[in-house]
Amino acid sequence: MKKTILFACLLAGGVMAAVAQEPLIRPAEGKTLLERVTKEGKSIASSSMNLQFYTSAAAYLTDGKLDEAAFKINAVRLEILGSFGKDFSYHFRQSFNKYSNPHVLDKLSSSVECALVNWKMNRRFKLTVGKQALQLGGYEYWVNSIKVREFSDFNNNIACYQAGVNGAVSLSPTQQLNFQVVNNRGGDEDETFLYGRPEEVGKVRVPMLSTANWDGYFFDRGLNLRYSVSWGQLADKRNILYLTAGNVWEKGPVLAYVDFMYSREGLDSKGLVSELSASRPEGGVTAQHVSYFATIANFDYRVHRHWNLYVKGAYETGSVYKANGFYEKGLYRRTWNVQACAEYFPMENSELLIFLHLLYKNHGLTQRAKALGADDYSSQRISLGLVYTIPVF
Repeated sequence: MKKTILFACLLAGGVMAAVAQEPLIRPAEGKTLLERVTKEGKSIASSSMNLQFYTSAAAYLTDGKLDEAAFKINAVRLEILGSFGKDFSYHFRQSFNKYSNPHVLDKLSSSVECALVNWKMNRRFKLTVGKQALQLGGYEYWVNSIKVREFSDFNNNIACYQAGVNGAVSLSPTQQLNFQVVNNRGGDEDETFLYGRPEEVGKVRVPMLSTANWDGYFFDRGLNLRYSVSWGQLADKRNILYLTAGNVWEKGPVLAYVDFMYSREGLDSKGLVSELSASRPEGGVTAQHVSYFATIANFDYRVHRHWNLYVKGAYETGSVYKANGFYEKGLYRRTWNVQACAEYFPMENSELLIFLHLLYKNHGLTQRAKALGADDYSSQRISLGLVYTIPVF
């Protein structure tokens, strides 16, 4: 009797396991997943894939003395874009140069930059859901990063890809408003803040960032203005405010822009002021009540269909607007950089370019910063490199 009961249990378990392993959708030869799910014959209207590759040989110097000369694989990214049905599109992009463990908050690897679906609900409104770029203003921030040889400190320290939702309202063919709500971080607080969240500061329960963005074109689309305001919570009673503006002129052989970027942060999310305390015997502490401001200017000139030249500069400051701990109120850092670059396009399109890039950067610190153990220095870099966006299909 016991053997009969045991056999019956094993048989029932086997049946349940077989049912549990039964595929939700049976393979259907010649049909896409979308066609099988919808059962209405809808198909993928378009799809493309590209591989973005950026490599260079670079010499790095500090105060004019060589630190390192080496070959670098600066970026390798896989991008897939497409549309399905009449009103839906998707965008996926993964970087192979980033940390790959899943974040605590959004449950997605930071190496995945974009994973989103767009739904064009009507001719004036589009909804975007998934991991996406923050809708900040500024050309340097918004342009594809594969095109940027050196970011400003401000943009280089923003966690710009976050999970959330964005609604885009088309006011006209040249005017658009975006209203976005996303996570203000992907991981835990130890990943977000250089030295973690201070003990006296409470944890935030709704780590969200809300943004209103206006994107407008004028003078036959030669002038593009991209302005944004963002607000969110970093911790309990510690908020963040972004005011960002991009002013771009792109016409004929000229591309020129001036960006203004400002942030006021209850906790130092960029870590540029906090890192100044690294040399203290007691160790570094995350700064509170900090503000950052950056002005970025660039001028490109396409002198020939195969040649482009540009000069670029950025001036940035970092301050504490309210004293906390050993951080006094006032200015802590001034940095500026100048860049010059020559780009050669051997093909008729812009998919492949070879460049020579020169960078000089000055890290100027005030007496407040030097009292924490930090000091001034300058850095230089000479880079010879190649960028290739390889169209896979």
